[in-house]
Amino acid sequence: MAAAAGADVIDVKDPSLGALGEAAPHVVRAVREVTPLHLPVSAALGDGPFTPAVAAGLAEGAAGSGAAFVKLGLRHTSLAEAAATLRAARAGLPPGVRLVVAGFADSARAGSPAPADLPELAGAVGAEGCLLDTAVKDGRGLFHWLDETELRAFVQACRARELFSALAGSLRVEDLARLGPIGPDLVGVRGAACAGDRVGGRVDAARVRGLVQARDLATTVA
Repeated sequence: MAAAAGADVIDVKDPSLGALGEAAPHVVRAVREVTPLHLPVSAALGDGPFTPAVAAGLAEGAAGSGAAFVKLGLRHTSLAEAAATLRAARAGLPPGVRLVVAGFADSARAGSPAPADLPELAGAVGAEGCLLDTAVKDGRGLFHWLDETELRAFVQACRARELFSALAGSLRVEDLARLGPIGPDLVGVRGAACAGDRVGGRVDAARVRGLVQARDLATTVA
């Protein structure tokens, strides 16, 4: 449904397990099998924290199930711990599968590295991209924690290191107009694409089409 409505990436996670709730490999595989081949599937590995061995195993499982992107959360993780965990995850991935460093805009309460530290961290461990999400889903979205100047600096720091940037965090369709001038490579949504609540809601084609239209307008204006 999301693919037919114009989504660019199909992301798999279990929202009952957190912001980046681990997607079971058999679910990733099932999604990959019904997703058009030209669209990549991404998989969340969990919010964190992880030991390096667990991170490597999760990354390998998601990649083996057909994920083109794997996202590793850094909740309750120091910079040094994050580097070790991410390097292990990277080592568990075959060529062509991209590692995404997933940090949190509300980093102080998530116990994760600060958003400004993520691009350098990602570059150092061989990741291909950085995601900013919100750890706690309490209605306060990305723009509550970071303003346009801070988000633009994040995107530019990623670009300077040849990383792709992704922004998420309780984003609404009206937020896409603000994101256009910031210029992230990807924007992630769940609640805004679903009818019903964040955990139990189902993807709604009309909502996805509305997001695609808002994205196209924001890109044109930017």
